[in-house]
Amino acid sequence: MRYLAARCGIRQFLDIGTGLPAPASTHEVAQQAAPDCAVVYADNDPLVLVYARALLTCRPPGRCGYVDADLRDTATLLDKAARTLDFTRPAAVLLLAILHFIPDSDDPAGIVATLTSVLAPGSYLVISHLTGDLAPGPVAAGVGAYNDKVPTGVTPRTHAQVTAMFGGLSLVPPGVVPVNEWRPATAGPAARADLYAGMARSDR
Repeated sequence: MRYLAARCGIRQFLDIGTGLPAPASTHEVAQQAAPDCAVVYADNDPLVLVYARALLTCRPPGRCGYVDADLRDTATLLDKAARTLDFTRPAAVLLLAILHFIPDSDDPAGIVATLTSVLAPGSYLVISHLTGDLAPGPVAAGVGAYNDKVPTGVTPRTHAQVTAMFGGLSLVPPGVVPVNEWRPATAGPAARADLYAGMARSDR
Protein backbone atom coordinates (compact mmCIF):
# COMPACT_ATOMS: atom_id res chain seq x y z
CA MET A 1 0.00 0.00 0.00
CA ARG A 2 2.78 2.42 0.88
CA TYR A 3 4.56 1.63 -2.38
CA LEU A 4 1.40 2.13 -4.44
CA ALA A 5 0.27 5.35 -2.77
CA ALA A 6 3.62 7.02 -2.11
CA ARG A 7 5.79 5.74 -4.97
CA CYS A 8 3.28 5.06 -7.74
CA GLY A 9 0.78 7.86 -7.11
CA ILE A 10 -2.23 5.53 -6.91
CA ARG A 11 -5.25 7.12 -5.26
CA GLN A 12 -7.91 4.45 -5.84
CA PHE A 13 -7.96 0.94 -4.36
CA LEU A 14 -10.32 -2.02 -4.72
CA ASP A 15 -9.67 -4.46 -1.87
CA ILE A 16 -11.46 -7.73 -2.68
CA GLY A 17 -11.88 -10.33 0.04
CA THR A 18 -11.47 -7.80 2.81
CA GLY A 19 -11.91 -10.10 5.79
CA LEU A 20 -12.55 -8.82 9.28
CA PRO A 21 -11.03 -5.41 10.11
CA ALA A 22 -7.49 -5.41 11.49
CA PRO A 23 -4.91 -2.74 12.39
CA ALA A 24 -3.22 -1.00 9.45
CA SER A 25 -6.18 -1.57 7.15
CA THR A 26 -6.00 -0.64 3.49
CA HIS A 27 -7.45 2.87 3.73
CA GLU A 28 -5.43 3.74 6.83
CA VAL A 29 -2.12 2.92 5.19
CA ALA A 30 -3.08 4.53 1.87
CA GLN A 31 -4.38 7.72 3.45
CA GLN A 32 -1.27 8.11 5.57
CA ALA A 33 0.58 8.55 2.27
CA ALA A 34 -2.18 10.51 0.52
CA PRO A 35 -5.26 11.66 2.49
CA ASP A 36 -7.44 11.85 -0.65
CA CYS A 37 -7.26 8.11 -1.42
CA ALA A 38 -10.52 6.29 -2.19
CA VAL A 39 -10.86 2.67 -1.08
CA VAL A 40 -13.61 0.16 -1.80
CA TYR A 41 -13.81 -2.93 0.39
CA ALA A 42 -15.54 -5.94 -1.18
CA ASP A 43 -16.57 -9.20 0.45
CA ASN A 44 -19.39 -11.73 0.24
CA ASP A 45 -19.64 -12.28 4.00
CA PRO A 46 -22.38 -10.02 5.44
CA LEU A 47 -20.76 -10.06 8.89
CA VAL A 48 -17.49 -8.77 7.43
CA LEU A 49 -19.31 -5.87 5.80
CA VAL A 50 -21.16 -5.00 9.02
CA TYR A 51 -17.81 -4.64 10.78
CA ALA A 52 -16.26 -2.87 7.79
CA ARG A 53 -18.96 -0.21 7.68
CA ALA A 54 -18.63 0.33 11.44
CA LEU A 55 -14.84 0.30 11.75
CA LEU A 56 -13.28 0.97 8.35
CA THR A 57 -14.28 4.60 8.07
CA CYS A 58 -12.24 7.51 6.80
CA ARG A 59 -12.21 11.27 6.96
CA PRO A 60 -12.53 13.66 4.01
CA PRO A 61 -11.00 14.12 1.56
CA GLY A 62 -10.60 10.32 1.66
CA ARG A 63 -13.51 8.08 0.71
CA CYS A 64 -14.50 4.50 1.56
CA GLY A 65 -17.07 2.28 -0.13
CA TYR A 66 -18.37 -1.17 0.77
CA VAL A 67 -19.49 -3.78 -1.76
CA ASP A 68 -21.43 -6.94 -0.95
CA ALA A 69 -20.48 -9.20 -3.87
CA ASP A 70 -18.79 -12.50 -4.65
CA LEU A 71 -15.50 -12.32 -6.53
CA ARG A 72 -16.90 -14.83 -9.01
CA ASP A 73 -19.72 -12.39 -9.86
CA THR A 74 -17.15 -10.02 -11.27
CA ALA A 75 -19.55 -7.85 -13.27
CA THR A 76 -21.70 -7.05 -10.22
CA LEU A 77 -18.63 -6.39 -8.07
CA LEU A 78 -17.17 -3.93 -10.59
CA ASP A 79 -20.51 -2.21 -11.15
CA LYS A 80 -20.92 -1.55 -7.43
CA ALA A 81 -17.27 -0.51 -7.00
CA ALA A 82 -17.68 2.05 -9.79
CA ARG A 83 -20.06 4.00 -7.55
CA THR A 84 -16.99 5.05 -5.54
CA LEU A 85 -14.07 4.51 -7.94
CA ASP A 86 -13.46 6.01 -11.38
CA PHE A 87 -12.07 3.22 -13.53
CA THR A 88 -11.11 5.67 -16.27
CA ARG A 89 -8.25 6.68 -13.95
CA PRO A 90 -5.47 4.44 -12.54
CA ALA A 91 -6.49 2.17 -9.68
CA ALA A 92 -5.06 -0.81 -7.79
CA VAL A 93 -6.91 -4.09 -7.41
CA LEU A 94 -5.88 -6.06 -4.32
CA LEU A 95 -6.45 -9.82 -4.31
CA LEU A 96 -4.77 -10.70 -1.05
CA ALA A 97 -5.10 -14.29 0.17
CA ILE A 98 -8.39 -14.73 -1.72
CA LEU A 99 -7.68 -16.53 -5.00
CA HIS A 100 -6.76 -19.80 -3.30
CA PHE A 101 -10.42 -19.99 -2.26
CA ILE A 102 -11.40 -20.05 -5.95
CA PRO A 103 -11.19 -23.59 -7.40
CA ASP A 104 -9.81 -24.26 -10.87
CA SER A 105 -13.34 -25.02 -12.03
CA ASP A 106 -14.27 -21.36 -11.44
CA ASP A 107 -11.34 -20.17 -13.60
CA PRO A 108 -9.49 -17.83 -11.22
CA ALA A 109 -7.19 -16.62 -14.01
CA GLY A 110 -10.24 -15.66 -16.06
CA ILE A 111 -11.68 -13.76 -13.10
CA VAL A 112 -8.43 -11.81 -12.76
CA ALA A 113 -8.39 -11.07 -16.49
CA THR A 114 -11.93 -9.67 -16.29
CA LEU A 115 -10.97 -7.44 -13.37
CA THR A 116 -7.88 -6.07 -15.09
CA SER A 117 -9.69 -5.54 -18.40
CA VAL A 118 -11.51 -2.51 -16.95
CA LEU A 119 -8.40 -0.87 -15.50
CA ALA A 120 -6.92 2.27 -16.99
CA PRO A 121 -3.26 2.37 -18.08
CA GLY A 122 -1.00 2.90 -15.09
CA SER A 123 -3.16 0.71 -12.85
CA TYR A 124 -1.82 -2.11 -10.68
CA LEU A 125 -2.79 -5.64 -9.69
CA VAL A 126 -1.58 -7.15 -6.40
CA ILE A 127 -1.93 -10.87 -5.62
CA SER A 128 -0.92 -13.01 -2.67
CA HIS A 129 -1.62 -16.73 -2.85
CA LEU A 130 -1.13 -19.90 -0.82
CA THR A 131 1.54 -22.27 -2.16
CA GLY A 132 2.90 -25.68 -1.29
CA ASP A 133 6.18 -25.04 -3.10
CA LEU A 134 8.12 -24.04 -0.01
CA ALA A 135 6.86 -26.66 2.45
CA PRO A 136 4.98 -29.33 0.47
CA GLY A 137 4.33 -31.75 3.34
CA PRO A 138 3.02 -29.35 5.99
CA VAL A 139 0.95 -27.35 3.50
CA ALA A 140 -0.61 -30.49 2.01
CA ALA A 141 -1.50 -31.71 5.49
CA GLY A 142 -3.00 -28.36 6.46
CA VAL A 143 -4.96 -28.05 3.22
CA GLY A 144 -6.28 -31.58 3.58
CA ALA A 145 -7.47 -30.98 7.14
CA TYR A 146 -9.09 -27.67 6.15
CA ASN A 147 -10.79 -29.05 3.04
CA ASP A 148 -12.22 -31.97 5.03
CA LYS A 149 -14.15 -29.51 7.19
CA VAL A 150 -14.93 -26.57 4.93
CA PRO A 151 -17.09 -27.06 1.81
CA THR A 152 -15.41 -24.31 -0.20
CA GLY A 153 -11.86 -25.53 0.41
CA VAL A 154 -8.56 -24.00 -0.63
CA THR A 155 -6.27 -24.70 -3.59
CA PRO A 156 -2.54 -24.03 -3.16
CA ARG A 157 -0.80 -23.19 -6.43
CA THR A 158 2.74 -23.27 -7.78
CA HIS A 159 4.96 -20.33 -8.59
CA ALA A 160 4.21 -20.77 -12.30
CA GLN A 161 0.45 -20.87 -11.70
CA VAL A 162 0.47 -17.76 -9.52
CA THR A 163 2.68 -15.91 -11.99
CA ALA A 164 0.34 -16.83 -14.85
CA MET A 165 -2.55 -15.10 -13.09
CA PHE A 166 -0.94 -11.76 -13.86
CA GLY A 167 -1.51 -12.43 -17.57
CA GLY A 168 0.34 -9.99 -19.80
CA LEU A 169 0.81 -7.30 -17.13
CA SER A 170 4.34 -6.08 -16.36
CA LEU A 171 5.58 -7.49 -13.05
CA VAL A 172 7.11 -5.02 -10.63
CA PRO A 173 10.52 -6.19 -9.29
CA PRO A 174 11.21 -8.48 -7.48
CA GLY A 175 8.38 -10.31 -9.26
CA VAL A 176 6.46 -13.17 -7.66
CA VAL A 177 8.29 -14.13 -4.46
CA PRO A 178 7.44 -15.35 -0.94
CA VAL A 179 5.36 -12.56 0.57
CA ASN A 180 7.95 -11.70 3.22
CA GLU A 181 10.55 -11.16 0.47
CA TRP A 182 8.54 -8.56 -1.45
CA ARG A 183 10.43 -5.35 -0.66
CA PRO A 184 10.74 -6.01 3.10
CA ALA A 185 10.86 -2.94 5.31
CA THR A 186 13.86 -4.28 7.21
CA ALA A 187 16.90 -6.26 6.14
CA GLY A 188 17.90 -9.63 7.54
CA PRO A 189 16.50 -13.14 7.64
CA ALA A 190 12.73 -13.56 7.69
CA ALA A 191 10.47 -16.37 8.80
CA ARG A 192 9.28 -18.73 6.09
CA ALA A 193 5.96 -17.80 4.50
CA ASP A 194 3.71 -20.13 2.50
CA LEU A 195 2.28 -17.32 0.40
CA TYR A 196 3.59 -15.97 -2.88
CA ALA A 197 3.08 -12.27 -3.54
CA GLY A 198 3.48 -10.11 -6.60
CA MET A 199 2.50 -6.79 -8.13
CA ALA A 200 2.06 -5.92 -11.79
CA ARG A 201 1.32 -2.77 -13.77
CA SER A 202 -1.08 -2.33 -16.64
CA ASP A 203 0.62 -0.34 -19.39
CA ARG A 204 -1.95 -0.80 -22.16
